Amino acid sequence: MAGTGRAGAAKLARSVVGRLRLDETVPLLSFCLIGFLGLGFLAVADEVREGGGLRLDRAILLAFRVAGDPATPLGPGWLQEAARDVTGLGGTFVLVSLTAGAAIYLSLTARRHVALLLLAAVGGGMLLGTLLKLGFDRPRPDIVPHAMRVYTASFPSSHAMMAAVTYLTLGALLARIHAAMRVKLFFMGVAILLTVLIGLSRLYLGVHWPSDVLAGWCLGGAWACLCWYVAFFPRPGGGTAPGRGRAPPA
Repeated sequence: MAGTGRAGAAKLARSVVGRLRLDETVPLLSFCLIGFLGLGFLAVADEVREGGGLRLDRAILLAFRVAGDPATPLGPGWLQEAARDVTGLGGTFVLVSLTAGAAIYLSLTARRHVALLLLAAVGGGMLLGTLLKLGFDRPRPDIVPHAMRVYTASFPSSHAMMAAVTYLTLGALLARIHAAMRVKLFFMGVAILLTVLIGLSRLYLGVHWPSDVLAGWCLGGAWACLCWYVAFFPRPGGGTAPGRGRAPPA
């Protein structure tokens, strides 16, 4: 009897999983990630506002420096130049140029709704990040020399946030128009790798506290997930977003 019950439960589970489509699972997963990452950002922001976590921030930041010499980053000299190159991938000029190019391509290939979503995601993320920087007005780290010029407040890291917003959104859009799972995983893997490396480069260059970068990742990831949720949400009248379940026109 117990074996029959387990077999029935397993059959029911396979049936449910078999009926789950990408259009159903992605919005649910996005919604869950929005909540998880959003709460993560609020937790870090609360610590920053209360002045907590600074000891851990200092310890992590100094871990990227030679022991006893905060002015010298770990590793060979070329690594610092490489870090500047990587951090440039999260700069405003690069992200705006990349977004504009992608939006133009999407418009030329009859995907104007996707182009508008991309522009809204990146533009809205930049506005949100700027407002938060002005609101928190946190000073940049002063325990290590800055390896590049900075002009704005420290919290949250706009490089970490906007890298997450831009690359994760682009990765999701590119993954969606390909049917092969390995191609989907490749695009999302590259997007996540770039987001992580850009955030770490800000720490290596000494221009952000670790909590700035963590908050940027959380907020940028939540914002990107919100855009995914909007993209996969069914349209009024029972329709779905163009391209759902099939490759968009070339």
